[in-house]
Amino acid sequence: MTPQLEYPFDTLPATGETLQVAPGVHWIRMPLPFALNHINLWLIEDGDGVAIVDTGFGLDATRDAWNTILTRLGKPVTQIIVTHCHPDHLGLAQWLSKKTGAAVAMTHGEFLAGHALWHQLPGYNVETMLAQFRLHGLDEARCLALGERGNAYRRGVPDLPSSYRRLYEGDRLVIGGREWRVITGFGHSPEHMSLHCAAVDILISGDMLLPRISTNVSVFAATPNDDPLGRFLHSIQSFRQLPETSVVLPSHGSPFRNIGLRVDQLVEHHDARCAELLASCTEPRCAGELLTTLFPRELDTHQVMFAMGEAIAHLNHLERKGDVRRSVGGDGIVRFVKNI
Repeated sequence: MTPQLEYPFDTLPATGETLQVAPGVHWIRMPLPFALNHINLWLIEDGDGVAIVDTGFGLDATRDAWNTILTRLGKPVTQIIVTHCHPDHLGLAQWLSKKTGAAVAMTHGEFLAGHALWHQLPGYNVETMLAQFRLHGLDEARCLALGERGNAYRRGVPDLPSSYRRLYEGDRLVIGGREWRVITGFGHSPEHMSLHCAAVDILISGDMLLPRISTNVSVFAATPNDDPLGRFLHSIQSFRQLPETSVVLPSHGSPFRNIGLRVDQLVEHHDARCAELLASCTEPRCAGELLTTLFPRELDTHQVMFAMGEAIAHLNHLERKGDVRRSVGGDGIVRFVKNI
């Protein structure tokens, strides 16, 4: 029989409700304004209070849900832990911090990247993103549509903390008398943090391990020749050290078991993506031309941004492995061709 992921919970928490997934650990599900329409957040009982892991996108509906949950709990928030800087995770951290008085904890890389995106610093702003996409052959109509959105990051993250508790790889957070070990990973974001608690056999995986989709892996304009896919594939290998009995609490989708199988599936998925690109690069091809190879479905403007970043990431990875080489044509477009 083919191994399968195991999903231990048949129901989903309604917006504004919580669902216990382990002793002292509770699941919250909040809305997102995208095709990916939800994010999972987590509450961990912490003595007479609760710790929050991830905060949701800056929507009125999310604020309303938090107000309902916190009023029903009637407990103080002891700390706000953010796995990474993307808007659905960091979005309401500062709002919750002001509301509850709890400090925000995250890694250094995520704190700085969040500020770089929010303040539109060079290499992290819309202008340099579009310059990179044009260099890789994205058509002008799609570039203009992305430009018209402006700084979409700020819409999801209305405000940012100016100070934080810095967390490092291997740190052990004591929450509710139990240790939660910090596991950092790379590729999806600069210094993503997952949390593992051996006492309750739980991994809060953030976006590093999702059960049904592969997390986005993109190249920032600030690091145009980077290999984030290689870093991602290397990072997820560390999860193999955890027990197969561990329940993985992902940021999207439902909690699941069988970590090793999911790591295998993600490696196979990206190997297949790379093989498809390599087969398409018998002649020089640019990322813009190869979008339909990776994503044959129709993409909205939001999805195009992620798709271009991911296409460049896979091509950079193939180049790093020596499978393709890049060149810049007379039109200034970067193209990749298979090495023979």
